[in-house]
Amino acid sequence: MIVGTAGHIDHGKTSLVKALTGVDADRLKEEKARGITLDLGYAYTPLPDGEVLGFIDVPGHERLVHNMLAGATGIDFVLLVVAADDGPMPQTREHLAILDLLGLSRGAVALTKIDCVPEERVAQAQAEVESLLQGTALEGSPIFPLSAVNGAGVEPLRHYLEQAASALPNRPKSGRPEAGNFRLAVDRCFTLAGTGTVVTGTVFSGSVRVGDQLLLSPAGIAVRVRGIHAQNRASETGLTGQRCALNLAGTDFDKQDVRRGDWVLAEPAHGPTQRLDVRLHLLAGADKPLRHWSPVHFHLGAVDVMARVALLEHDVLQPGETGFAQIVLDRTIGALRGDRFIIRDQSASRTVGGGRVLDPFPPERKRRTPERMAVLAALERPTAHAVLQGMLEATPTGIDLDRFALSCNLSPEEAEALRCAVPMVAIDGTAFPIQVWESLRQAVLERLAEEHRQSPETLGPTANQLRMLVAPRMVRSVFDSLLAQLSADDLIVKSGPWLHLPEHRITLSSGDQIIWHKVAPLLLDQPFQPPRVRDLANTLKVDEARMRLLLQQLAAMGEVYRVAHDHYFMPQSVEQLATIASEISAGQPDGKITAALFRDRIGTGRKLAIQILEFFDAGAVTRRAGDAHHLR
Repeated sequence: MIVGTAGHIDHGKTSLVKALTGVDADRLKEEKARGITLDLGYAYTPLPDGEVLGFIDVPGHERLVHNMLAGATGIDFVLLVVAADDGPMPQTREHLAILDLLGLSRGAVALTKIDCVPEERVAQAQAEVESLLQGTALEGSPIFPLSAVNGAGVEPLRHYLEQAASALPNRPKSGRPEAGNFRLAVDRCFTLAGTGTVVTGTVFSGSVRVGDQLLLSPAGIAVRVRGIHAQNRASETGLTGQRCALNLAGTDFDKQDVRRGDWVLAEPAHGPTQRLDVRLHLLAGADKPLRHWSPVHFHLGAVDVMARVALLEHDVLQPGETGFAQIVLDRTIGALRGDRFIIRDQSASRTVGGGRVLDPFPPERKRRTPERMAVLAALERPTAHAVLQGMLEATPTGIDLDRFALSCNLSPEEAEALRCAVPMVAIDGTAFPIQVWESLRQAVLERLAEEHRQSPETLGPTANQLRMLVAPRMVRSVFDSLLAQLSADDLIVKSGPWLHLPEHRITLSSGDQIIWHKVAPLLLDQPFQPPRVRDLANTLKVDEARMRLLLQQLAAMGEVYRVAHDHYFMPQSVEQLATIASEISAGQPDGKITAALFRDRIGTGRKLAIQILEFFDAGAVTRRAGDAHHLR
């Protein structure tokens, strides 16, 4: 169990930790010289069951709340320290508000310095603390009057902490796989002679073993775990809830790459972001409302970064109110759904609110629409199973399952189990409600039928044209899978690039059929440079307008391809040209297909060669890069 102290400066937090553990958590020379805590301190003591109780001692000065926050976000148990002579003070109240916003409900109060005041003052201070705790998550927590100087009352507190540690719910045991991917919030980095770079922090989720390959996030630098100290003991593993020191090494990794607020994590949990959709609560004691686009200090894990608050429901959030908001950060950080955060005012002089991350990868646009509000409401559900069900209901355009697993920090095994447990249709990594997928299938069939009614002279739309008519916001690959499914069920037919219902046919008149039989040999006679439309009309003594309309119909039927404005090619000719393009690409070290090389191979003019390559670009056979083309 990790115990975090909290409270006003000079109320005896560090002295109490020393009385409980025998360790002076003030590790800096300046701290010892001035007699005040400036940064996070750490201490450990063994428990009767063989486990270790860890302490994070935080500074109490009003100007060092950012350091307090770096340690408070990873604790299991709060030890609120209040001096009996002073009673609750400004930082007592601010620290308590922070702990409340972080959702920390397990704790106790140490009423220190009882050796300095009469008994009646102790009783009075105890009543003040009880009043202070009312309405907070720590309401009803036990209060232990004690003196860290003479030891009075310290033993009962120590015994209570031991009991709390043994009763801590969901505490991992060695060998048990942990939920989620490994994430450690870095609050300190240093080097040791003969060891190398060491980072310390609290494990938010998952587990780690010596030899594991991890990432330093958000930079994305690969690191390897050379050694682990968990709860101040050498270990082969580090588990959720433990304070760990990781000895890291990497080819492109150095101590200068690390700063407080970074994460060391498993690759599936790496998702750098500069926007977060959140549920935000403004403290009732805030001195003024929070307005849209207000600048704030944003704290999550051990990071402190400037940000703007974009309110999503109203333009103003009043003290004591809660609402959806989007946090727009000045720089990239790591954050996932469920992470708790704190915001302080622009001058970092007071805490104004906090809340919980709902979506670490939100949209920049259309963030206030009713549809988006429905998604955020779904993201507030308590379990990943319930969240996915709610998002499926609120997102008919589909959910990216890989992005969902990342935002919820699901391990690959957890993500697969969830896919099996929630009814849905999963196509190319995108999930749809079953009824929505069936509606999409039906919409495709109905749209094709309508197209056939409106344009009986054409075979049908292309796949992309149909997507824009039926589901313009759907990812193209997913829509292609939908079409493939319908085709496999014999509900639609693809003729060339065109899609149509099985019963739909374009038939030529007997006169046009005779002309077509004469046109085909002429197009095949010069496969790479067939006659233009007007030349075909002149050769066959047919009206040019009729010839042009006939070739348009033949193109709609898939009998010919319209490669350029006045050039129609036979399908077998296009296939030969594609093969030649492939051969040219294979024969070049860089795979480039230039117009000159292509022209020389097919024996045409440069203009027509370019037109053919542009036709291949449009048909996704090649892609253009500068003056050259590459096979897709």
